Amino acid sequence: MFKSGSSSHSMADFRFETIPDGLPPHHGRMRQLDEFCESITNNCPPHFEELINRLTELTDVPPLTCIIYNSIMHWAQKTAERVGVPGVSFGTSSACGFNIYFSAPVLIEKGYFPLKDKRFLTNGYLEEEISCIPGMPPVRMKDVPSFLYDATNYMFQFTVALSQAVLSADFVLINTFEELEGPVMEALRAVLPVYGIGPLLLSATVAAEERNELSSMMSASIFTEEKSCVQWLDDQKPGSVVYVCFGSIAVISNSELLEFAWGLQASEQPFLWAIRPDLIRGASPVLPTEFVDKVKGRGFFVSWAPQIEVLSHPSVGGFLTHCGWNSTLESICACVPMICWPFYAEQQINRTYVSQIWKIGIAMNDVAERGEVEEMVKRLMIGKEGKEMRRRIGELRYASIRAVNKGGSSYNSLEKILVEMAGKNKI
Repeated sequence: MFKSGSSSHSMADFRFETIPDGLPPHHGRMRQLDEFCESITNNCPPHFEELINRLTELTDVPPLTCIIYNSIMHWAQKTAERVGVPGVSFGTSSACGFNIYFSAPVLIEKGYFPLKDKRFLTNGYLEEEISCIPGMPPVRMKDVPSFLYDATNYMFQFTVALSQAVLSADFVLINTFEELEGPVMEALRAVLPVYGIGPLLLSATVAAEERNELSSMMSASIFTEEKSCVQWLDDQKPGSVVYVCFGSIAVISNSELLEFAWGLQASEQPFLWAIRPDLIRGASPVLPTEFVDKVKGRGFFVSWAPQIEVLSHPSVGGFLTHCGWNSTLESICACVPMICWPFYAEQQINRTYVSQIWKIGIAMNDVAERGEVEEMVKRLMIGKEGKEMRRRIGELRYASIRAVNKGGSSYNSLEKILVEMAGKNKI
């Protein structure tokens, strides 16, 4: 993707190009992350090289001034070096998640990972703490991505390679802000040219408002959103609804679906639940008729919701989430505290920061159980604990707004990047 010569910043000013990832159309991509990462590493580099060569020869596009790449496509840095422009690694995770990935070689060297054998999954080893990650408090072994558990898994080697490749980047961007993850960012800055530029959804909103365009937080959903749920929310009491969504990738078992269903029913709170058609592993999600009858009028179901609009709605008072970083930031920006039930990658450490460091959410146990779901919902929605979390997340929300506005930490980071990049390009 590259910007055309216009001085504005609307989507019409972008031109999109694609390169093949080497996988068939029906492949699950992010749901089979190891195969996806291996395929893009093996197949994409020559196609990307060809694309860059072609773009640099065109006369109807601006000169190439930098290459910004998702950190998992770290091989793009070599192309940037070859053509003589800055390479910018963009980490889409939290800074704390990024820091754990970056620390993978140290964790391996110290013997924490890989696990000696499968017994270490259940013998209490994963509850032990790691205290050697700079800028972070002690974290449990279970908070580290499971990619590091097994050295024979492709993602083990990929994670190590990624952690080393980022050292070559001219700039490292993270979708976070100093007021949220300052200590982690400071530790990373000791070894990397890292900048917090988020929350990006608010940056986009501020830019739109400056152009007198859409003023609400913008959606970047890859699925068709069902707007009917917003009309239902309009009829609910302020702060009364629990929004439930486990993201676009995660899959759960049918028994887990039922535990959440009956837990929500027992909580007696109104809820909006986004249930993707592929949410259940190996089957289609089917809720019992008895459950649907019991929650009629109090529960609303969609296959996919306009999440930013939902979280920003006055009726929504809590978010039962997988703790993906986009969802976590969206929740902070909308001032909605969370119930955290993570699945994989850095979602576990996000849960720890949400519940223990920032104290804007509650951490569920790894095994879904209806009684705990009921308890968590009540604690968040009608308990004193939830009230205090709303106060805390409100402070972070205002901090996030300050960060992206002129003079804020993320605004200043972007200004500094532009100045330094102009210097590297001798503009």
